[in-house]
Amino acid sequence: MRLLLLSNSTNYGGTFLGHAGAALRDFLGSGPGEALFVPYAAVRFPFDEFAQKVADRFGEFGWHIRPIHREGDPRAAVAAAQAIVVGGGNTFQLVHRLQREELIEPIRARVHAGAAYIGWSAGANVACPTIRTTNDMPIVEPPSFNALGLVPFQINPHYTAARIPNHGGETRVERLLEFVTANPGAHVIGLPEGTMLRVDDGGMQLLGERPAVLLDTNGEQQQVAPGPFQLR
Repeated sequence: MRLLLLSNSTNYGGTFLGHAGAALRDFLGSGPGEALFVPYAAVRFPFDEFAQKVADRFGEFGWHIRPIHREGDPRAAVAAAQAIVVGGGNTFQLVHRLQREELIEPIRARVHAGAAYIGWSAGANVACPTIRTTNDMPIVEPPSFNALGLVPFQINPHYTAARIPNHGGETRVERLLEFVTANPGAHVIGLPEGTMLRVDDGGMQLLGERPAVLLDTNGEQQQVAPGPFQLR
C-alpha cells in the first residue's frame, strides 16, 4: 500500500497544500495522472468549489482531478482509480457519506490493490480503523464509527500539546489518553500541523519539521522525530 496522510491542508499564513508540495510531487511522481477526489467532508462550501481548489493544486503536478460526486457510478470510479484523494472537513459527515454510498470496502480494496491514497485531516482520520480520534463535532450520526482501516493505528490530526490559558477543560493529550485507556492495545499518533505520514508497502516515515507523539494504552507518550519509524 502507498499512503500519504497529512495533518492539515493549510499551515497558518500559508497556501492550500503549500507545505506539502514537495511531498506530493515525490509521492505521486511525474504526471500525467488522474486522481479520484472525494469531497464529502465539506459542509459549509460546495463540493464543486472544493474539487476545483484541489484540481488547481494537483494540476501543478500534472495530475487531473476527477470528482467522485460527479460520477454516475461512484463505486465503479473507485474500482478504476489510479489514486484516491480524500479532502478534509468534518469527519462524521465524511464517513456518513462513505458508508451511505457503500464506498468503504471498495476504497479499501482498491488501495490494497495498488491505488495511491492521499488524505488530509478528516481524510487522514478515515484511513484509520475508526474515526474516534477525530477533533470534529459529531454533526451527523453515521451508522458506525468504523473507517477504512488502511493503517493499524489511530491518527489525531492538528495535534497540539498546548494548554489554553484559563481554560478548565481537558487538553488534547488528556482526551487521547482517555481513548487509549478505554481501548486496550490501541495506539494513537498525534500529527502536528505541517506534518504527514508516508506509508510505502509497510515502511513508514514522518515528514515535516516537527516531531509527532505516539500514545499507547499504558499512558506512555513517545516523541517521534521526522524520518523512518515503527510502532513499538
